[in-house]
Amino acid sequence: MYTGELAGAPVDLGAESMLARRPEAVALARAVGLGDAIEEPATATARLWTRGALRPMPSGHVMGVPGDLAPLAASGVLSAEGLARVEAEAGLPPAEVGEDVAVGEFVAARMGREVVDRLVEPLLGGVYAGDAYSISMRAAVPALFDAVRAHPTLTEAVRALQSAAARRAAAEHTTVTGAAATGAFFAGISGGIGRLPLAVADACRAAGARILTGTPVREIGRTPEGWRITADGEVLDADAVVLAVPAGPAARLLDTLAPAAASELDRIAYASMALVTLAFRRAELPEAVTASGASGFLVPPVDGRTIKASTFSSNKWAWSGADPELFLLRTSVGRHGDEGDLHKDDAELVDVSLRDLGEAVGIAARPVASTVTRWDGGLPQYPVGHLARVARIRGAVAALPGLAVCGAQYDGVGIPACVASAGKAAEAVLAALGARTAPLAPTTDQRTGQ
Repeated sequence: MYTGELAGAPVDLGAESMLARRPEAVALARAVGLGDAIEEPATATARLWTRGALRPMPSGHVMGVPGDLAPLAASGVLSAEGLARVEAEAGLPPAEVGEDVAVGEFVAARMGREVVDRLVEPLLGGVYAGDAYSISMRAAVPALFDAVRAHPTLTEAVRALQSAAARRAAAEHTTVTGAAATGAFFAGISGGIGRLPLAVADACRAAGARILTGTPVREIGRTPEGWRITADGEVLDADAVVLAVPAGPAARLLDTLAPAAASELDRIAYASMALVTLAFRRAELPEAVTASGASGFLVPPVDGRTIKASTFSSNKWAWSGADPELFLLRTSVGRHGDEGDLHKDDAELVDVSLRDLGEAVGIAARPVASTVTRWDGGLPQYPVGHLARVARIRGAVAALPGLAVCGAQYDGVGIPACVASAGKAAEAVLAALGARTAPLAPTTDQRTGQ
């Protein structure tokens, strides 16, 4: 999460929304004084740029897996053969997923590769920047995994989830933005979602916390009283430690303390990606962008384009469209296993984005300003067996009371999932401190017992 400025306007240069149906992130934003700034998207009508045209995202799906053939057929996303393959799924023998299965592998076996390549891939890629054929269904789409285990076909599982979602929506009369009853699925923050970590930091300082930035931690060790942290220019004694860092740094810091956890963390792969944010004169853009009412479009990797998605920020967020003369949009480039384009320099990424935008929506104008934000190793991958790996990591760390881990590599990459992960870590170390009645025993090496 990171905010910046482009052509005098605030922009999100990282995540630009948070799941609102899950409560943790919205609750945190309210707790740190951003409740009045939370807003719903002005539009959430995304499209697919595939098979040479912009096509509507068909309704009645769960992460791209269709449950209703009519909107899928009307969208033109699949060929006649692809549609026939989806329709035939209802007559297949009962689905078996075992303890875990790759989303793409399972869906392709049931409904054909077209569904995966043109619907599941762009949606999952927008979240994980990964490959649907290797992403764990149990970790990435747990509701679908549970539904498949409870229903004989994938079609029935998707329809059951859709029915449950409709009942929930009808029953919900809460909102993310105040007293009105709207129940949006996603939410943003006026001025940028990147305001959230800064507001959290301000609230922590106000409560008496000391925050050190630009201070890399070199070592964590146990002492009879707790923990000692060696950082650049600092040696800190602590009652408890929470490691909220990516898998690589976590593995390095745990190498001696918890070698089994470090070994598992070292196996977690990450994807890199870049965001290209562009500011245009609104009058120079085609109505297909400014007056379409669309929030943007996704691009299936199978179509061979450079960009993976584009967000029409000035359409999607009221605060981003506040300047009537300016129009902001952005594209994303790169995913796990397909990061060659990220070796291009910033100017080249702007040019290839403009080329794809020209073909997709007819943009011919040059931007008045642009910026490229690179998130190197920013998105952890969730392959089959990921949750079992997380359980092994947490089991090894739990042997060290007063130490806990949290972050996007454990329980989900979305903002609410990360907030929830932090909550688990805080509860774990607080419980260890509350249970402690005597100084901690001297540390032992878990590999030798000495």
